[in-house]
Amino acid sequence: MQLRELSGLTGVPIASIKFYLREGLLPPGRRLTATRSDYGEAHARRIATIQTLRGVNDLSIAQIRAITALIDAGASRVEIMKSLQREVQSLGEPVPGRTEAGNAVVALRGWPDVPTAARGALDAHLEEMDRLGIAVPLSALDVYSRAVDLIAHVDLDDAASAENLDALVARVAVGMHMRRELVLKLLALAQTSRSIAMYGRAPGPNGALPPGPDVPTSQVTA
Repeated sequence: MQLRELSGLTGVPIASIKFYLREGLLPPGRRLTATRSDYGEAHARRIATIQTLRGVNDLSIAQIRAITALIDAGASRVEIMKSLQREVQSLGEPVPGRTEAGNAVVALRGWPDVPTAARGALDAHLEEMDRLGIAVPLSALDVYSRAVDLIAHVDLDDAASAENLDALVARVAVGMHMRRELVLKLLALAQTSRSIAMYGRAPGPNGALPPGPDVPTSQVTA
């Protein structure tokens, strides 16, 4: 198909497609003449990937280029997913594990003890919690890590079913954003539901538990 047809199929303006071509996000089409090229379904899939990363994950052109370069180089699914996780969640560069709590979690779950951006982000967060005086006991880390390990299995099974690397990127990028929000909302519902079960009434609009005979006013928190 020609550029105009590709634009009509994807709903993306010709000017945007030309920009993607200039920036190296979209592979060039098969040259027909000096001014015409032929484009295929792979180009349409790539445009969908770019639109997802821009619209859902708000990634920059440079970040998208780093991911699409891995696709075009035929990188493994693991490498692509690690890159996506780093870019989408702004995890920073991989660093060795540096906290005892992080080491303990990895050992508890039997996860590979290798330097990754995700491991570095966990260590940094644990250090910050410790600095704020809200260090998490190992028993709680065991529960949290067991729960997210089960979630990770579901997510990876879904990603493994993607038929090509562009579909993998689009599926994982959307999944990272939407599933993370899903987990947070399920957690909020669970906490609210447990508080109702414990105290017999729902929290107020701001999340505070209304005073009652079983909960002194001084113990009510937002």
